[in-house]
Amino acid sequence: MKYLLTGYLIGAIFIGVRAQEAYQILHFSSPHNCFPDTARDHGHLDGDGNHLPREGHYDDSSVLLVVPAGLHMGKAVDLVVWFHGWHNSIDTALQFYGLARQFAASGRNAVLVLPEAAKNAADSYGGKMRREGMFKLLVADVLEELMRQRVVPADAQAGHIVLAGHSGAYSVMADILENGGQAVDEVFLFDALYGRLNTFTRWAEDGSHHFVHWFTNTGYGPDKMSDTMMLRLRQYKIPYGLSEEASVDDGVIKNNRILFVHSPREHNVIINNPDDFALLLKNSFILANGHPFEPE
Repeated sequence: MKYLLTGYLIGAIFIGVRAQEAYQILHFSSPHNCFPDTARDHGHLDGDGNHLPREGHYDDSSVLLVVPAGLHMGKAVDLVVWFHGWHNSIDTALQFYGLARQFAASGRNAVLVLPEAAKNAADSYGGKMRREGMFKLLVADVLEELMRQRVVPADAQAGHIVLAGHSGAYSVMADILENGGQAVDEVFLFDALYGRLNTFTRWAEDGSHHFVHWFTNTGYGPDKMSDTMMLRLRQYKIPYGLSEEASVDDGVIKNNRILFVHSPREHNVIINNPDDFALLLKNSFILANGHPFEPE
């Protein structure tokens, strides 16, 4: 097995990964990220009943970029933007769910973007993403950083956009669909349909969009919300698919523009092992196949 050394999270630390799963991680800060936001300037009483100060929870504007080896970008740059849920950060989510490894292994010719949200907090508030056009500005900052790092051409523009996230990420994702000012082509939710049902249903009704909700019965709500959304779709005579996790394969995903996948597993373990995030990416309706890294 051949290996490639790629930059990882801290300073000059490097890790060896399988060649077909090689990637580089870049870090920068964006003034158009979720936080800081004035609504959390004095902290917040979170969903666990703890008062969290601004410092350490609502003051981080970091963004991580996962650039797979062999990325071949023209003028249009496709982005997959992942938002973490409660009690997480971009660093912990990246590691625990193997997001970078899954993304690289999917072979998609795109860049994975992880903007920091409410950090290590039981809080779904999307911060500045509730403001009109803020997500579009964040996307512009991502492209500017990729240009600065010479990952993409100097005249690069945003191509297709995929939103993905787990659990409490539903709120910031709905904010983006409502106010982002940037077209979104696909939405992948992992046990995350806790609310904003009208927003997700209206977005999914559009015949050009691809929507997947991978849900459990242990998330205290997403299963009931899935039932409600499916009922609405039936009332509107909009086709959708419902599958058990054990039956999901490439064909199930590709043949259902709106898909609900029921998993018997627990809320926090449906993203990897097996790698369900990579499975959805491989069967994206809009992301192109990448150019596999060819080791010397």
